[in-house]
Amino acid sequence: AASKLEVSMPAVVEVESGGTARIECNFYIPGNGSYAYINWSYIDRNNRVRLCRVMGSEILEENTDYKGRLSVGEDKALSISRVTVQDARTFLCQVEAGSHGVGENHTKLHVYTMPGSPLPSPHGGTPCSRCSLLPQIAQCVSRNSFPPPNITWHKNGEQLQPEEKMVKIPATLTRESSGLYTVSSTLFAHVTREDRNSRYHCTVHYWLRGQKRAVESRQVNVTVFYPAQHVKLQVMPSSALVKEGDDVKLVCEADGNPAPVFSFYKRELEDSWQDLTSLADTNSGVLNLHDVNKSSSGLYRCQTLDLDDMRQLEKDVELVVNYIEGVHVKMEPSSPLQEGDNVRLSCNAHSPVALDYQWRDEKGKKVAEGNQLFLSNLTFETSSNFSCKVIAPSVPGLEQSKQVAVAVQGKPRIVAISSPLYVRQDEVVNLTCKAIAFPRPSVHWNVNGTAHEYVENQHIASNLTVRVSHDLLRAGAMCRVSNALGVSEKHIQLLDQKTPESKGVIIVAIIVCILVVAVLGSVIYFLHKKGKIPCGRAGKQDITKPEARKDKIVVEVKSDKLSEEAGLLQGANGEKRPAADQVGQSIVHCPS
Repeated sequence: AASKLEVSMPAVVEVESGGTARIECNFYIPGNGSYAYINWSYIDRNNRVRLCRVMGSEILEENTDYKGRLSVGEDKALSISRVTVQDARTFLCQVEAGSHGVGENHTKLHVYTMPGSPLPSPHGGTPCSRCSLLPQIAQCVSRNSFPPPNITWHKNGEQLQPEEKMVKIPATLTRESSGLYTVSSTLFAHVTREDRNSRYHCTVHYWLRGQKRAVESRQVNVTVFYPAQHVKLQVMPSSALVKEGDDVKLVCEADGNPAPVFSFYKRELEDSWQDLTSLADTNSGVLNLHDVNKSSSGLYRCQTLDLDDMRQLEKDVELVVNYIEGVHVKMEPSSPLQEGDNVRLSCNAHSPVALDYQWRDEKGKKVAEGNQLFLSNLTFETSSNFSCKVIAPSVPGLEQSKQVAVAVQGKPRIVAISSPLYVRQDEVVNLTCKAIAFPRPSVHWNVNGTAHEYVENQHIASNLTVRVSHDLLRAGAMCRVSNALGVSEKHIQLLDQKTPESKGVIIVAIIVCILVVAVLGSVIYFLHKKGKIPCGRAGKQDITKPEARKDKIVVEVKSDKLSEEAGLLQGANGEKRPAADQVGQSIVHCPS
């Protein structure tokens, strides 16, 4: 056991600004003696400044700077609330133990403030790869930290170290009125063309509770100036797919920064060059060619000029404009065609690429492939406009067409007529006549009326509106179609269409006549059966009575409609009688 008063305290106490610092003061008094008082103080500029005195359970504050912020616990530890960076000093604990004397010890209070996120800012200027002085890359600032942090720089994740003529990193430290520190660090470094994609960032390093901490900034890149070493010229879209009528871009690119000045040229005859710079965007290096044609093909050149060292670079490209020209359709025979003739159509064209041929009718329907079309047994109906479509399969969208008219000539042919036509007298009717011919024919009627004509392709149709007269009903109408090559005509027959009333009267009359004949036949037959008429059945027979009179009555009944009356002369069993028994075929002579 110790034989004298001993005071023990932690060497360092760390606390964040705004928090509460707790400083322990442990002591040993031999023989379990008691203390008289405890004095707390701190060192300021090598002077001891008393804070408070603790006597038993009483605390006597003696420093107004800490008024209201001090407290002592049961274990005699001193607590300081609302700590600021100004509280970062050495604190002393002094114990008075009567006969055991006085003992003391001290603790260093470290107050820290975490640095805010560093803010790197690229330099406003642009580093130059050929400059003799180191260019400024970026600046990093960390504000309001305590104690002051340390700043390091990194390129593509690797830490940079100061190196003569290559890397320089000056820094400044500023103590603010709040007691916090602002640290600023600036990076100067030599750059090359390869640094155009480099990423830079800074890291702020600080201590916290005995441990080293770090916070990184966002990454920044810088724009580096360097001369062009290569130039590229290309056709967009690809030169192999350019066709007449396209809009083409010649794009010139150089790998320098800033981009050089671009100039464009096209080779003409005798190795001369036409300047096209006025048509180009010299800043972006684009030459626009609108609605190109066959003459746009040729060799184009792009030249670049670096304004720093006046160095020139150039690149050539060949532009090939695919085209189809000279589409021609030949018809054999070329003389006027008649119905029944045959004709051959041949199509030819010129192009630097392989061509395919298609034949289409006037409705756009494909009728054949190949450069020849054979048409046989021509008629007016096959007359049409045919087109030869020339296609370049290797160049999408490159095609041309040529039309040819296949006209079959001849005198008119009437193809439709409204005959026979059932009409009533005084009725207004439409007479129709339709014909086909080439050249176009004219239609004439032999009766007066209102005519309307309609033309569709090779067909001509005429509608004649007319009132039916007695003469028209009797004679009909004549349609006459003619052109320079001949005449065709056809007769329209008009038939009287009886009214339903007249038809009914005729039918009734026929039925009445049939009934009269049937009744008369039945009466004669009845008399014959009763013996009232004693006549033989074989031919003619005379019947004489004693009181016979000289005058004779001759009754002759003949039937012209045997088929209609045969049913009335059947036997009782429904069978037909022989012809000799039929009354309608007998001649009877009776005395008067």
